[in-house]
Amino acid sequence: MRLLLVEDEPTLADSIRRGLEAEGMSVDHELDGQDGLWRAREGEYDAIVLDIMLPGLNGYEICRQLREDEVWTPVLMLTAKDGEYDEADAFDLGADDYLRKPFSFVVLVARIRALVRRGLTARPSTLTHADLTFDPASMRCQRGDTSIELTQREGAVLETLLRRSPNVVPKHELLDSVWGMDFEGDPNIVEVYVGYVRRKIDRPFETKTVKTVRGLGYQIAAAT
Repeated sequence: MRLLLVEDEPTLADSIRRGLEAEGMSVDHELDGQDGLWRAREGEYDAIVLDIMLPGLNGYEICRQLREDEVWTPVLMLTAKDGEYDEADAFDLGADDYLRKPFSFVVLVARIRALVRRGLTARPSTLTHADLTFDPASMRCQRGDTSIELTQREGAVLETLLRRSPNVVPKHELLDSVWGMDFEGDPNIVEVYVGYVRRKIDRPFETKTVKTVRGLGYQIAAAT
C-alpha cells in the first residue's frame, strides 16, 4: 500500500510516517501544500493523508483541485480545527474522511485501510436519482422544479446514500461516514436522520427513494 502524507509539523509527520511504515505501508511525505499537490497529481497512491493547515496551499484547496482534475485518490483530512462546518467543508470539497487532532494512531490506520478497500470512486459534483438532484457543495436539493431545504447533516446522509447507490449502506457505515468513527453518541441517531431525509425528499412527493433493507441498512436503489 502506497500513501502520500502531507503534513507540515515535522515531529508529527515523522511519527505518522514511521508508524505507517511499521504497518507495512510505503509513505511519501511532503511538508508544503504546493509540493503536496504536485506529488498527489503525479504519483500513484492508494490514499492521501492530508493536513488542512499547510504553508503554500491549504488542504481544502489541494482537495478541491485534485477533484477538479478528476484525481479520485481517497483523501483523509487531518485538522486541529474542531467544528461541524469544517468537517462539512472537507466533505463538500471531495474528501473521503476526516480526523481531528489529537487522534488515535490505531484509528488512523483503520480509516486508511477502510478507504483503500473502497478504492477509487469518482465524486461528481451533482448527484441525481430520477427527478431528485443534490449538489453537496451548495446544499441545493430539488425534486423536479421544487426546492428542498436540508440541514448539513441531512445533506451528508443523503449524499452518502446517493454516492453508494444502488448498494445497501449498513447502519454502522452511515454512522461512520456522517458522524465519524470516533462518534460516541447514540447510534440510533442514524434512524432519526434517515427519517428527517425521508420527510423532506419523499413524503411530500409520495415517493419512496430511501428504502430500509431489513437487517442490512439503507438503500437508494437504481432509478428505473
